[in-house]
Amino acid sequence: MSIPAAAAAAYRNVAQMSQAAAGGASSGITPANIPGGNFSDFLSGAVKDSISTIRQGEQAATAQVSGKANLVDVVQSVNAAEITLDTVVAVRDKVVAAYQSIMNMPI
Repeated sequence: MSIPAAAAAAYRNVAQMSQAAAGGASSGITPANIPGGNFSDFLSGAVKDSISTIRQGEQAATAQVSGKANLVDVVQSVNAAEITLDTVVAVRDKVVAAYQSIMNMPI
């Protein structure tokens, strides 16, 4: 998957998550600007959703191997898992870079 396509898919996923939270859907993720929501709750919800998406991709691939799943559904599930993993890795890289930047600041 090319980098622009992965970035576009990551932005689409984030937009869908924010629309679901704003629309009152129960996704388990609450934005930080809503009373009662904080960043750690948002982050833990996003990690749980990421793990769930990756597990769904693995289950779909396993079902395809045993001949119990539609190939199109498997491809979509595995693609969603790949995009989720790419997003998690990109966020991790940004957090590490921010940490290193803070540690390199003169006191």
